[in-house]
Amino acid sequence: MNRTLKLVVSGPVGAGKTTFIQSLSEIPVVETDEWASEAIGKEKTTVAMDYGLLTLDGVPIHLFGTPGQERFDFIWDVLVEGALGLVLLVAGDSPRDFPKARYILDYLTSRHPVPFVVGVTRQDLERVWRPEEVADFFGLPAHQVVGLNATSPTSATLALIRMLELVTGSRWQGVW
Repeated sequence: MNRTLKLVVSGPVGAGKTTFIQSLSEIPVVETDEWASEAIGKEKTTVAMDYGLLTLDGVPIHLFGTPGQERFDFIWDVLVEGALGLVLLVAGDSPRDFPKARYILDYLTSRHPVPFVVGVTRQDLERVWRPEEVADFFGLPAHQVVGLNATSPTSATLALIRMLELVTGSRWQGVW
């Protein structure tokens, strides 16, 4: 029997959360981007959530993206409630943000135990940390960290499938 699934995409500012959801969503993504009120490295930032919808093997998957700033952590709790899994994104060319990503991961998984993968974005660039290096940094098994290009629907889908495989404990079969 098929059911509706909820997945959360989180990570520091600029990790590629909105882009990841845009690459996967079959509908126009609902964004809550506003002008940044502090120096965060970009003009606009998500202040509440992003929302997209994807159907994978006939299963509707609701995609919720969190804001990346810690001052919005109360929204992280709301969005991850009832989620089947978490994709935590970290920009592979921004190791200074790895501790922020680790904080977000620890915050969410300690309060809401949920299967997760860490997605290392910007793998299309030359000077970028590779998934195995990020796995070592985070102290995670290699299968729990994937490289991706958030602008590529194929790459984003493969990362999502890896998360679903962790949830099911087997290769993605689309049967729920």
